[in-house]
Amino acid sequence: MVARVVATTHLPGDPARLLDGHTWIGPAAGEDAWPRARWLSELAHPETRALVCLLSDHIDGAALDTNPALRVVANYAVGVDNVDLTAATARDVAVANTPDVLVEASADFTFALLLAAARRLGEGERLVRAGAWRGWTPDLLLGAEVGGRTLGILGLGRIGRAVARRARGFGMTVLYTRGAPPGDVAATEVPLTELLAGSDFLSIHCPLTPATRGLVDARALAARKPGAILVTTARGAIVDEGALADALGRGHLGGAGLDVFTDEPQIDPRLLAAPRLVLAPHLGSATTSARTRMAELCVTAVRDVLSGRRPANLVNGDALAARGRAW
Repeated sequence: MVARVVATTHLPGDPARLLDGHTWIGPAAGEDAWPRARWLSELAHPETRALVCLLSDHIDGAALDTNPALRVVANYAVGVDNVDLTAATARDVAVANTPDVLVEASADFTFALLLAAARRLGEGERLVRAGAWRGWTPDLLLGAEVGGRTLGILGLGRIGRAVARRARGFGMTVLYTRGAPPGDVAATEVPLTELLAGSDFLSIHCPLTPATRGLVDARALAARKPGAILVTTARGAIVDEGALADALGRGHLGGAGLDVFTDEPQIDPRLLAAPRLVLAPHLGSATTSARTRMAELCVTAVRDVLSGRRPANLVNGDALAARGRAW
C-alpha cells in the first residue's frame, strides 16, 4: 500500500524523493513547524505509517496511541530522549535517529563556542555594535588562552572524539569521563571528580538520561578550578542552569558557552543576565550538508521499515528483536 509519512516540520533538501512512492505530509517550505495538535491529527489518519519528528516533539504513549498502525518514528536528531522508547517498543514501533552525519559539524561548532567563550567574543561584538568601544586598551575584555590547556570531555562518543581530535591542533591535554576506550584518540579516562577539578575547559557531549539529568549541578560547578570554562552542545537539562548562572555571577567560572537549553526555545532569565556567557540557538549541526544528510537518514529509515527492512540507524532494534520482531 501507499503509506502516508507525516513530518512535523519542513526538512532541508528534497527528502520525499527517497520515499519510493509513499506520500509525504508536512509543512511547506517557509511554514512554521506544526504544533503538537496539528501533527497528532495527521498522525491519526488511518493510512499514516511513519512519523518524522524533531527533538522538540514529545513522542509519548499518548501520541503513539493515536495510530495503532504506526510502524516507525524517525527522530531528526542523534539523541532520542524526546521519544518514549519503552512505549514505542511495546507497540512494535521502530525508532530511528541520525548518527554520524552531524559529527564533524557539531565538533566544529563546539570549538567555535569554546573559543568564543574563552576570548569573550560575544561581549566584544555587543560592545562594538552598541557603539561603546572607545579604542584599544591593554585590559579590554581579557580572556583565557586555549593552546596547551587541559580539555575535559564529558561523554567520549562520536562527537566527543571529534572534539578531542581538534584539541590536538591546539596542543591540549584531553581528559574524559563516560565513553568507550579512546582508541586512536589521545585522551585519558579519569573519574568525574578529577575531570571537573583538573580541566581548564569542560565540553559536554553525553546523552540526556535519568543518570545525567542535572549532573552538572552546583556541587559539580563548585569543584571546577577558578576561571574554568564550560561549553555544551549536548542537551540543556544536563546542566543546572540556575547553578551555572550563580557560578558565573560569583566570578568562579571564567565563562561558558551554551548551544542547548532545558526548555528550548525559552531561556532562563538568570542565564540572560549572567556575565561571560555566550548563547547560541541550537546551531551545533547547522550546516547545509549535515542537516540535509539528517533528513535523508530519517527518510531512508522510514523507507526501509515500510519495505520490511531493518534500518541501519535503528535505536530500539534489540528490544524489538526480543519481542520477536523479524525484518
